[in-house]
Amino acid sequence: MILSTSLSSRTANTFASPVVEARRWLQEIDHETDLTLINVSQAAPTEPPVKDLQDAIVFAAQSNPAAHLYGPVLGLPELRSEVAKQWGSLYDGEINSEQVAITAGCNQAFCAAINLLTNQGDSVILPEPWYFNHVMWLNMQGIEVIELQCGQNLLPDPDKCADLLRDNTRAITLVTPNNPTGVEYPIELIQAFYELAKSHEIALIVDETYRDFRAEVNPPHRLFGDPDWPNTLLHLYSFSKAYRLTGHRVGALIGAEERLKEAEKFLDTVTICPNQLAQHAALWGLRNLGGWLQGERDKLRHRQAQLEEKFAHPLMADWEIKGIGPYFAYVEHPFDLTSIDLAQSLLAKKNILVLPGSMFRPERNHFGERELRIACANLNQALIQELTNRLIDYTHDQY
Repeated sequence: MILSTSLSSRTANTFASPVVEARRWLQEIDHETDLTLINVSQAAPTEPPVKDLQDAIVFAAQSNPAAHLYGPVLGLPELRSEVAKQWGSLYDGEINSEQVAITAGCNQAFCAAINLLTNQGDSVILPEPWYFNHVMWLNMQGIEVIELQCGQNLLPDPDKCADLLRDNTRAITLVTPNNPTGVEYPIELIQAFYELAKSHEIALIVDETYRDFRAEVNPPHRLFGDPDWPNTLLHLYSFSKAYRLTGHRVGALIGAEERLKEAEKFLDTVTICPNQLAQHAALWGLRNLGGWLQGERDKLRHRQAQLEEKFAHPLMADWEIKGIGPYFAYVEHPFDLTSIDLAQSLLAKKNILVLPGSMFRPERNHFGERELRIACANLNQALIQELTNRLIDYTHDQY
């Protein structure tokens, strides 16, 4: 087939999604085993919303005609107000509903933030290993990605970041708890990055997709407590992980009213409005599922502890967990293989689908060749045992 036009330079300027690429391996790689697949390539919830939330969605669909029509570009006023109220309470800060936009997932919130902050040729600083969709969007928008390499603790260094700032730098992006490493950034570290961004009059984008599953019960940071936060902070959030609404696509972007007016242009062009039923679901979840969400957090943290215990077993001594949280474990492998070769070998020989660390690093960075990301949120106790058994067997076979 000959294309009548050339491929878009914007999309051709970035790589294929690692999750999509890994799924292709399922068809392309010859399996040498009849073991059941253990898919730890993506950590999205695999169960539907709880029954009461499903009922709330059905009720909105059947009783609210407006739920099937276009809604406000920046989201339902009731949901924006509820987010402002609950976030203000959680972070002990002042947030009003006009500073909240509802988006079609957290990825769209990031895309909107980048579009309102940058022009083609500007730069944005990302700690790496990084969330690949952030890099993909920056690539497609012609924004230079400045790599802030994290240390052995997988925490970014504000002083090193300061050395990377350029005249065309428009933002620093942090993801905490982190994807892909699972690491939670300390309050003091987030504050230091905020002060750095504020002093240089650039934006700090803080993606808190996995906020509800943190180990700490205290607020994740104190940034909203600064009366001047709208001049610096753009906060991103996902309802998908909290309430199992991944297929409904609903997230949030919090920032200055003037910035959200610019984001409105982007959002109106791309989706016109966020999914109406998804917004009613998120609103119901915020108002009714606080206790349930705490239970989900405790369950995932327990699974995290189980995985850590298994990796501490003497037979796993050659493997090292570099970072871990309820959704992700970022591990170092012991083999003389690239991480892609290892990931494909694990799929062929042990039917484990996992993402290589090189997919979260720049091509020239060698650290990713020794790393794998294990998406562990959907692993129950039996699957954790089976996963580690297969890794032990694979290690034994290699040696």
